[in-house]
Amino acid sequence: MIGLMACNQQEKKEKMMVTYPVTKKVDTVDVYFGTKVPDPYRWLEDDLSKETAEWVKKQNELTFGYLSKIPFRDKIKARLEKLWNYEKVTAPVKHGDYYYFYKNDGLQNQYVMYRSKNEDGSDAEVFLDPNKFSEDGTVSLAGGSFTKDGSLYAYLISEGGSDWRKIIVRDTKTNEIVEDTLVDVKFSGVSWKGNEGFYYSSYDKPKEGSQLSGKTQFHKLFYHKLGTEQKNDKLIFGGEKQPRRYVGAGLTEDERYLIISAANSTSGNELYIKDLSVPNSEIIPIVDNFDSESMIIDNEGTKLIIETNLNAPNNRVVTVDASNPKPENWKDLIPETENVLNASTGGGFIFASYMVDVKSKIIQYDYNGIKIREIELPTSGTANGFSAKKEDDHLYYTFTSFTYPGTIFKYDIKSGKSELYWKPAIDFNPDDYVTEQVFYKSKDGTKIPMYIVYKKGLKKDGKNPAYLYAYGGFNISLTPRFSTAMIIWLENGGIYAQPNLRGGGEYGEKWHLAGTKMKKQNVFDDFFAAAEYLKENKYTSTNYLAIAGGSNGGLLIGASITQHPDMAKVAFPAVGVLDMLRYHKFTAGAGWAYDYGTSEESKEMFNYLLSYSPLHNVKDAEYPATLITTADHDDRVVPAHSFKFAATLQEHQKGKNPILIRIETKAGHGAGTPTSKIIEQYADRWAFAYYNMGINPKFK
Repeated sequence: MIGLMACNQQEKKEKMMVTYPVTKKVDTVDVYFGTKVPDPYRWLEDDLSKETAEWVKKQNELTFGYLSKIPFRDKIKARLEKLWNYEKVTAPVKHGDYYYFYKNDGLQNQYVMYRSKNEDGSDAEVFLDPNKFSEDGTVSLAGGSFTKDGSLYAYLISEGGSDWRKIIVRDTKTNEIVEDTLVDVKFSGVSWKGNEGFYYSSYDKPKEGSQLSGKTQFHKLFYHKLGTEQKNDKLIFGGEKQPRRYVGAGLTEDERYLIISAANSTSGNELYIKDLSVPNSEIIPIVDNFDSESMIIDNEGTKLIIETNLNAPNNRVVTVDASNPKPENWKDLIPETENVLNASTGGGFIFASYMVDVKSKIIQYDYNGIKIREIELPTSGTANGFSAKKEDDHLYYTFTSFTYPGTIFKYDIKSGKSELYWKPAIDFNPDDYVTEQVFYKSKDGTKIPMYIVYKKGLKKDGKNPAYLYAYGGFNISLTPRFSTAMIIWLENGGIYAQPNLRGGGEYGEKWHLAGTKMKKQNVFDDFFAAAEYLKENKYTSTNYLAIAGGSNGGLLIGASITQHPDMAKVAFPAVGVLDMLRYHKFTAGAGWAYDYGTSEESKEMFNYLLSYSPLHNVKDAEYPATLITTADHDDRVVPAHSFKFAATLQEHQKGKNPILIRIETKAGHGAGTPTSKIIEQYADRWAFAYYNMGINPKFK
């Protein structure tokens, strides 16, 4: 039996007191449009210095010393390990003579890649085991691509969670590596042209100083011919002559057209094609500006099928002939609707995935834009994976929701029949829980959707621990998904709340733009209003509320606690963008300017960023118990953001709540994190929250 027990008064008096390491201050001052801005912890930006290493060591000693003394922390970890220990698999995909899929037996640090001659996996054998890449599981598989005939496989690996990758090529018949490893690859896929070579993208790696804080710019698209040295790879697009921050490539399924997408920020892209069937053909622009987002999803001969939000903020599907592909010649195939569209193809059909109030709706169309059917889904939730090759007669999709563990279905493309392929055997009973979706008003009256999940029989008395998680940026949508880590919170009577803030993509590009640049405050207001809704309706109260977010969501939490120090009892800013005046000076940060703007572009933009930048708005106050998390190899949102924010919060904390920073080693922004580390991170998070709320979770 699992329940809650409030700590008694004696236990509350004995809460651990913390003494923070002294963090030296320097006299660094920047001047923006005549305004002086001190940056006393600038030295922490040098992540490779001995001084910074010593600071990290002392902070981790404090944090892990604190966490280790929480009496129920080990019990939480043990429960998480038990919950996590179930078999997890992905849907099979056929390449050549084999069906390939990934499987994790339960607690393996990395998923193992298997292959089988049979679709049901009955004769499966290990093809690639990332757990053998390193002893501690910190080298991970980060994507890959097969040749069309399945004879070769090029895959990327990440070391210590870094965004920098290596590419290795295997012969699938012998399962042996066939050539030298490509190095220093970043933000790239692998796109094969026949069996002779492939396209990939990268930057010139910074040569001086910190590898984390060196800026990366001028992305380059290369073609690598097998059997040749990487230094001789041919530059196809990008570099100094065509300066773009992000350049990606793909090929149409028939390998006739090379598709190039180029961008200078995380929103909006140019679109180009090159006809590979014509020797020495030119690269032809389809969209030659960054005002919209477009991608080619398929072709029929010279007829291109394009998904775009050009003149359609919620997206549409259009067709055009490759001989004259400019937007003025586009014809609607699937027109824009009131719901956001994402399209994919399989078996000669188009699958339109609509988001209807943050729930999936899937409609199948033929290539003439005629509706075939709406696909029946198990319940309200999130469906993904409606993609297959043209010759396939079936595909696999995954369905999940907050109380519906990720389940794989096999779909017959012609008949429209779905059948269960795989369901996880997990220690969780969905019937014990309730999922609500509510709509609340933000500060300016805008209606914001929010999911609220909790155990049946919950008493709304304001004393339930609640975990409020959000993102609100970069056109990214937070949809219903099952989380193994969240089980322990829910089964202990906790509430999980997930609002869909402006800045995300839940209602299209207009929703996204309403939370960017000079409208970024809308995101923070939406989040604060979500917290107020939970309190006003007695789901929880300030003393039992934890707020959390990662990356751009880490910025959200940083801004929330500096604007409203009394908003919550516990805060978890993870790998956050916290220095809004300097974020664009590190690694790929300049590419985020579409959402944020920069401190150097205008006095007005500088003043706006300064008004909410978490680092620059810390003042003497009583802040929530805060556990900042980052990683030493995070080369996307560099750890300096978290380092400087932690030092500043510790300096200005006037209450008794602890301000701690947990710095993961041999880890990055999150992708590829070993299972063992994920479990440790959640054990620390739940223990920290319960302890500072005065709650003692009991396990039988």
